[in-house]
Amino acid sequence: MAQTEGQAAGDEPAAAPTDDDLHTEPGEQDLSEAEAAAEIDSDLDAAVLLAERDDYRDTLLRVKAEFDNYKKRVARDEVELRERAAAALAEKLLVVLDACDAAVGHGATDVEPIAKMLGELLEREGLVRLAPAGEPFDPNHHDAVMHEPGDGGEALVVETLRTGYEWKGRVLRPAMVKVRG
Repeated sequence: MAQTEGQAAGDEPAAAPTDDDLHTEPGEQDLSEAEAAAEIDSDLDAAVLLAERDDYRDTLLRVKAEFDNYKKRVARDEVELRERAAAALAEKLLVVLDACDAAVGHGATDVEPIAKMLGELLEREGLVRLAPAGEPFDPNHHDAVMHEPGDGGEALVVETLRTGYEWKGRVLRPAMVKVRG
């Protein structure tokens, strides 16, 4: 005799249900309906729990992404703040650098080493001198305080009256220049 699935060796095959088995008592029918309703409720509860879990997961992922963006923005702002603070300090030191250059221009040799050291230090940190004599006039980098007539061509810087400075690509002080043209 062939064994059906789920039968253990030596067990007899299950008998087919009879009419008596199909007939249930009224109380038993209510019980099976209650079990079915409970099963439906548990399926609904499981679906609600899964939806709630998915909602929490989506919220978590969104909050995590927002926090990561916040950290990047704060780091970027911190770097920008440091650069602005360094630029402000360099801008304040321009007065000292100008005084040293003026002293050297008037023949004070004692100031020359200090001016050289200060200039080199600031240049290593990102300061660039704008002494544009002979270059085309650029209003973003030059402040024209004198003008002489030219041949009608492009305006050229003839003389630098005060040195201008850039700090890491940003103009701290435009060069005061005399322009021809």
